[in-house]
Amino acid sequence: MDKPVDEVANRRARGLERAFDILDCLRDARRPMRPNEIATALGAPRSTVYELVGLLTRLDILEPNGGEGRVFLGRRLFLFGQAYADRSDIMREAAAVLDRIVEDVRETAQFCLLDGDKYTVAMMRESSRPFRISSSVGERTPIPWTASGRLLLDHLSDAEILAFVPAEDFRLPSGEWLAPETFLAEVRQATRDGFFTFDSIVDSYTHCFAVPVRRPDGVASATLCLVAPKADAKANHRAYVDCLLANAERLGVWYADAGPATPARSPA
Repeated sequence: MDKPVDEVANRRARGLERAFDILDCLRDARRPMRPNEIATALGAPRSTVYELVGLLTRLDILEPNGGEGRVFLGRRLFLFGQAYADRSDIMREAAAVLDRIVEDVRETAQFCLLDGDKYTVAMMRESSRPFRISSSVGERTPIPWTASGRLLLDHLSDAEILAFVPAEDFRLPSGEWLAPETFLAEVRQATRDGFFTFDSIVDSYTHCFAVPVRRPDGVASATLCLVAPKADAKANHRAYVDCLLANAERLGVWYADAGPATPARSPA
């Protein structure tokens, strides 16, 4: 007897979700992996992962890389990304805004977003200084480690923020814990100020600036950021903040109708 339509549809939906889990796993690892490694990382049945890896490889979504059955993200994903960038008004405008910021202040500028329950740098323009500061574009970072994190969640209640951010993400790179109540207080202060800056949690020599790019409903769908040496950040603090605020306002006009997704009002 044929399986009910709903059962077949649900099975296919679960398979599609698992395929995206595989892509996310490889992206987070940032290295080729064997299917059995992927299955272990996901806590998924090996047979399912092997089947999906084979299908994704045949479609050029994944490709063999590194030998011994390892795979990594494939060329077709690059083409998808190129097509999105070519047709996205907001990404073109964000690129122009970052170029303008770097020209004005000569510091590394970034366009940043949420990616699930993590933060990521979606686009970056490096400083024109001889010694440059840069970050890995596309790398997923715990939200509490970032200046942007104090702005990208400010439309949520305190309880919703704590439900959305994984508890382990409050452990800083140093091994110390950031008290959740401290993070929440900084979120609310950043909302009142309209920006957030702090000495980088990830390194000891830079200061990070972030301002929100808001949709008409007030939600911060993205941030514009600067990463500067501490001495320069201290000397030019107000000028850097004002530069970011002015450019975020310009970008917000373009962002009104075409912003990347943000967490739901009541995160799962």
